[in-house]
Amino acid sequence: MKGKHIAITGLRKRWLVSSLGPIFVMSLLIAGTFTVVMTNYYYNMMLDGLKTRANHASDYFTSNTMNSYGEFYRYANTFAAEFADRDRIELQFIGSSGEVIVSSYGLTAGLAPGTPDIAKVFQSREIEPYRGVDPNTGEHIMSVCAPLLLDDQVVGAMRYVTSMNVVQREILVTVLIAVGILIVAIGMVFVSNMVFINNVVEPVAEVTEIAKRIAGGSYGTQMENHYRDELAQLIDAINDMSSQISKSEKAKSEFISSISHELRTPLTAINGWGETLLEDTDPDPQQLRRGVGIIVREARRLTNMVEELLDFSRMEDGRFTLRIEQVDVQAEFEDTIYTYMELFKQEGIELHYDSWDELIAPIPGDPERLKQVFCNVLDNAAKHGGAGKRIDAAMSAGENGGVEITVRDYGPGIPEAELPFVKQKFYKGSSKARGSGIGLAVCDEIIRLHEGTFTIANAEGGGCIVTMTLPGA
Repeated sequence: MKGKHIAITGLRKRWLVSSLGPIFVMSLLIAGTFTVVMTNYYYNMMLDGLKTRANHASDYFTSNTMNSYGEFYRYANTFAAEFADRDRIELQFIGSSGEVIVSSYGLTAGLAPGTPDIAKVFQSREIEPYRGVDPNTGEHIMSVCAPLLLDDQVVGAMRYVTSMNVVQREILVTVLIAVGILIVAIGMVFVSNMVFINNVVEPVAEVTEIAKRIAGGSYGTQMENHYRDELAQLIDAINDMSSQISKSEKAKSEFISSISHELRTPLTAINGWGETLLEDTDPDPQQLRRGVGIIVREARRLTNMVEELLDFSRMEDGRFTLRIEQVDVQAEFEDTIYTYMELFKQEGIELHYDSWDELIAPIPGDPERLKQVFCNVLDNAAKHGGAGKRIDAAMSAGENGGVEITVRDYGPGIPEAELPFVKQKFYKGSSKARGSGIGLAVCDEIIRLHEGTFTIANAEGGGCIVTMTLPGA
């Protein structure tokens, strides 16, 4: 369970980092951008308001009251005393020396603000803004300073000053609301991701456990599939793999058991007859001939089994190759027929051969491998269908210069349920006949490498028929 927990934690962590990481970074960028935009918006809006107010007020003040410096001072006091927005904004009148001569607050009169906007307004004769720290109070302020003209000379300045605390609080509240919305959104994404990843992790953990059990030898183990997405396909694939491995292991076990029995039988016969002949000091010629014949026959059977095993090994690791040349397949098949005709006769089986009336042109192929197929097919016909005491073989010209060969026995045939599997390696089905169970798989591979077809079916009237087709040049 510890390994399972680590695997789940790692998968969840990777998922969250890969999915929430970009969202978190984007949220930070959005929050930062929003803060900057909102700050600039509030500040610009505040600054524009002060500029507009200063521009109108200075124009009005200059055009109506500025006839002399005395009038400037007198009306500045009146203007400041009647200033309606004194609770939010301080109105200052600045003298040419840079000191406050009149203020709507009354507390700053006689003080020099010392901010750069005052010096600039006397030089530029235009409205000058300022945002920063008040040198006298240390408070964050925003101010706008407008020139006041008398006879085209700057005799003073009208300055609007407001604290930044209020607007900074508004900006902070707005940003906090935006951040709160982002946090809620990220939280919702996190919860939805956790729900999703848990729905993925749990079945992955189950699949992991099943895979471990299969790897540990519990072949055939199945997992319940109650999903309808890609996980369902994965579980189906795992279940199918488990079933296939179980079948393969069962076939391998049966093969090992069968091949052990198949090897033991001829070896027992060879050893038995060898010991008998060695101990018989005056052997009967007929008995001697019989014993040697059995030894030769069983040795040949052993040789064939070993060859099949070697061929199977080559098939498994991809070393099974052909030596292609132009082959007189008709001659090769007929040589095999005439060889087996006498052998079958000794076993009481008639081998009938229906030859093609015309010569069949040579085709590209491996003569040794093709002869191996012919011998194996005839052996199987005698082994599984010998009870019918008859085997029919025929050859005819196929399409495009190819060849078609059929071998039919008159035995019990193959159960329909077993027909799709008879060419699989190690498969013996319900047959009790001796053999390794890989001969037909080797034959099918050889014909496939020749780009031909190798089919096995039940014949009408009983028995089994093997059809082999080989393409022409």
